[in-house]
Amino acid sequence: MKEALKEAEKAAAMGEVPVGAVIVKDGEIIARGHNRTETDRDPTAHAEMIAIREAAKALGGWRLSGCEMYVTMEPCSMCAGAVVWSRISRLVIGTMDPKGGACGSVFNIVQEPKLNHRVDMETGCLQEECSALIRKFFRDLRAERSLQKNRLPEETEA
Repeated sequence: MKEALKEAEKAAAMGEVPVGAVIVKDGEIIARGHNRTETDRDPTAHAEMIAIREAAKALGGWRLSGCEMYVTMEPCSMCAGAVVWSRISRLVIGTMDPKGGACGSVFNIVQEPKLNHRVDMETGCLQEECSALIRKFFRDLRAERSLQKNRLPEETEA
């Protein structure tokens, strides 16, 4: 999870929502990803999606059986679906997302009995660190927006 946090910090430095993911196979990291939706102007450029694509390339196929994904924040429905369809065996989540998470918060796609694959899941790994990074990002974003809103017109024209 510490490596996933490093990826999340890369995203934050780029002005992206700080989510990072790594995929591990046989004890070694085979893929990494961090959010790039704003940078790439791509709604699918989430950390998990990037890591899954990289892992598939590294393994030479789309089935990621025997792989574990470590992600700093609970995946959304798109990413949770990709985790299921890629056959990732285990998902380790840092902090949950009560507004949009699809691994137990709003939905639980990764353990849906109607689907052909279910993912073993663990939550709360380095939860405080993962949560603090997200909270700081949004606190700073709100502060910046407030500053911009409260600037005098002549300050914004300069």
